Amino acid sequence: MKLFYKPGACSMAAHLLLNEAGATYSLEKVDTTEGLTETGATYAQTNPRGYVPALRFENGDVLTENVAILHWLGEQYPNFATDTAGKPLDRFRVLELLSFLSSELHKGFSPFFSGKEFSEAEAAENQAKLNTKLGQFDALLAKGGDYLLGDTFSVADAYAFVILNWTNFIGVSLGDWPKMAAYVERIRARPATLKTLQEEGLAA
Repeated sequence: MKLFYKPGACSMAAHLLLNEAGATYSLEKVDTTEGLTETGATYAQTNPRGYVPALRFENGDVLTENVAILHWLGEQYPNFATDTAGKPLDRFRVLELLSFLSSELHKGFSPFFSGKEFSEAEAAENQAKLNTKLGQFDALLAKGGDYLLGDTFSVADAYAFVILNWTNFIGVSLGDWPKMAAYVERIRARPATLKTLQEEGLAA
């Protein structure tokens, strides 16, 4: 397998999970602005929509869209929280979480990475909307356990970590959400996370 990624982007969730699983894979960095991979290839030939991640298999097939790739990884590596734990609904809880993360929490960060200049009122509105989404996520942690589905790390936790880690790049503190801050640091301390951050040039 080859994962096409951009350092720190949502593709890092798949990268983290591949390391968690001890999978055999390679990486190819993508400059999404220029539309080129680090080998000089035109990325649109891999993903016509131009964004990461994309996962290319040995037979040449390519899977795109973060939720699809994360769900595939969860099916391939059942050590992540799935229905094998005796809770058949958990398989759909993962999809529920991935849907919220993709359509709500992820998008809450979009204005901060848009490159646009906002008025003071618009910036305050963007922050308020993000705070609402962060509060909604924090409520998910109230169910107990170290992770979103209890005490077993899941593909949703990998994606959530990547999104919440973006607060470090936009000057937003998680100080108002101590459970969430502890959750992020718990995942950051996992060996696979440290390896992933190093491989993407985001940690020493």
